[in-house]
Amino acid sequence: MSVELVEVVRSGFRECVHRGSLVVLDPAGATRLALGEVNTPIYPRSSNKPLQAVALLRNGFAPADPRELAIATASHEGEPEHVAVVLNLLRRRNLSEHDLLCPPDLPANEAARARVLTSGGHARRVFMNCSGKHAAMLAVCAERGWPLDTYTDPSHPLQHEILATIAELSGEDDESEVGIDGCGLPIVPLSLTALARAFTTLITAAPGSPERAVADAARDQPWLLSGTGRDDAVLMSTVPGLLCKAGADGVHAGALPDGTAFAFKIDDGHERARLPLTAALLHRIGVERTEELADLASRPVLGGGVRVGTIRAVPDAMR
Repeated sequence: MSVELVEVVRSGFRECVHRGSLVVLDPAGATRLALGEVNTPIYPRSSNKPLQAVALLRNGFAPADPRELAIATASHEGEPEHVAVVLNLLRRRNLSEHDLLCPPDLPANEAARARVLTSGGHARRVFMNCSGKHAAMLAVCAERGWPLDTYTDPSHPLQHEILATIAELSGEDDESEVGIDGCGLPIVPLSLTALARAFTTLITAAPGSPERAVADAARDQPWLLSGTGRDDAVLMSTVPGLLCKAGADGVHAGALPDGTAFAFKIDDGHERARLPLTAALLHRIGVERTEELADLASRPVLGGGVRVGTIRAVPDAMR
């Protein structure tokens, strides 16, 4: 059963609470903290992207630099630089935006979306937050001679390789309930424990390995991985060495350089719970509580444009 993890306090009154499940593993993989349903499979959504990126490297993806590997792992905001990296990745393989099978979208970033609309632009596949992953998958298919027009199909050889890699990294192999993610690609269910275990594997892998390459590119380019003001960019810029990746509907997973890893899922899927919970959790597992981290752990609740409360981890949740 899930537990209360994050509360919203307005003018001293507990206005609402977000329930969920959370796990922390030590570097050896032993459970350090478990709250709620940590062994029940969930859809990790975009928290799976670093694991998918490992499979792409193993199958022929050759990024020109860490930026291309970061964008292959990204849930980007469709800002101009994000789009430029994706388009360049495609061009270098004689591919184009028309080869992408993710749905058209407008940029998620407010300023980027406004620029598109005021200039008479429209939704495009390259603006979609998963376009970097789709572009990298196309690059692998081109390299391996696999079909380009069916790469999102669960029966495609690339998807079989991705599922096998996720099973290896996570130590969990259950393809019985593979679903379809928001971008149209297969999404494999994992327990929070397995998801955290996979992040330990990434961050503690040998330098030069595909696993470590993904971890290092994400940490080197946190803005490309997410975007302006997004949770992952803020957290990885605040906590040196942290690897983390958000997933839709309240999922988050990450690991510290020593291999201590976490994963959680907010039951109601509300995104506002992620940042304060992760910040509080990082302090709980040993990260120094700097002023910046303390600010992230207590997000403002506004009334009339003035702070009147806070969004924070439930004080007793992680003791």
